[in-house]
Amino acid sequence: MDKLKSVLSGEEARREDRTVIETVNEASSLSWATRVRGFIACFVIGGSCTILGVCMLFIPRIGLTLFIVFYTFGNICALCSTMFLMGPVKQLKRMCDKTRALATTIMITCLVLTLCAAFWWKNFGLALFFVILQILSFSWYSLSYIPFVREAILRLVAVCLK
Repeated sequence: MDKLKSVLSGEEARREDRTVIETVNEASSLSWATRVRGFIACFVIGGSCTILGVCMLFIPRIGLTLFIVFYTFGNICALCSTMFLMGPVKQLKRMCDKTRALATTIMITCLVLTLCAAFWWKNFGLALFFVILQILSFSWYSLSYIPFVREAILRLVAVCLK
């Protein structure tokens, strides 16, 4: 409340030791509790949409379309949920790290192509293929945040293929 009073009274703008960006950043930053609540809410919405999408799969005629929409929206919400914890700029920077750039590109491309295949091209076989690629790419992207897991999986696959 004190921060709001100082902004409204003009005291915040009179401080000369801050830049405009620092002032805006401080005024718009979220507390840790709010960030955690936002993360949980967005993650629960994403998980619920994914589960709801799987349930919609069994509705005749429109079930596949609803599945694609809910599943893709659920993945987008789950991806955006981590932005509450890290902040959007840091999240985007981490998504574009050299270790995640390819996984991020494939994941976002699959999200877009799934919706294109379902609504624009009306090819549901292709849309299901992109959903499978979404699952794989989102999993690979998520595993990149756990140190050495992707390398271990690659070694395991190499051993299994021999």
